[in-house]
Amino acid sequence: MSVTRTYTVTGMTCSHCVSAVSSELGSLDGVDDVQVDLGAGAVTVTSEAPLDDAAVRAAVDEAGYELADA
Repeated sequence: MSVTRTYTVTGMTCSHCVSAVSSELGSLDGVDDVQVDLGAGAVTVTSEAPLDDAAVRAAVDEAGYELADA
C-alpha cells in the first residue's frame, strides 16, 4: 500500500527549484512519485511506506530549500 503526504517547501520560485527538489526527494528509498505545485509551495510525495521526516528535511535542505514546519 502506498503512502501519499504533502509537505510545504519554502524558497521555490522557478522550474529549476522544482527540478532540484523533485530530484532530491525522488532519490529517497521507497519514493515512487514526487509532484510539485510551485505556486502553492507544496510537494506531494508518494512512497511505498511512510518516510522519515528527518530524511525528507535533509533532502529538501540538500536541494537548497527549507521544509516548513507542519
